[in-house]
Order: sequence, then structure tokens, then C-alpha cells
Amino acid sequence: MANTKALSKEERKKSKRTSRKKQAPKKPRDYPRGSKKPKVKKLARGAAKR
Repeated sequence: MANTKALSKEERKKSKRTSRKKQAPKKPRDYPRGSKKPKVKKLARGAAKR
């Protein structure tokens, strides 16, 4: 994509949108969305924690 630093916000949006349309379509995901996020263990709540 061309350098958009000199363009105004609206022109920048237009140029980004046109360049996005020119790109090849992305292949569909072969894994469920969000499955690669690190899993966080839930902390014990209230008096059980102490």
C-alpha cells in the first residue's frame, strides 16, 4: 500500500478500502476462532480462597 501519511483521514480510509479490495481473498480458518488464545485459570472466590 502507498504511504498515506500526507492524506487526510477520509482519503486514507478510501485508499485503504480500495487496496483491501485489490488483495486476494483470505482462505477460511481451519481452526475455531479464539482457540489459540492462552487459557486463564479461574481464581477461587471468597472465603474458600483464604
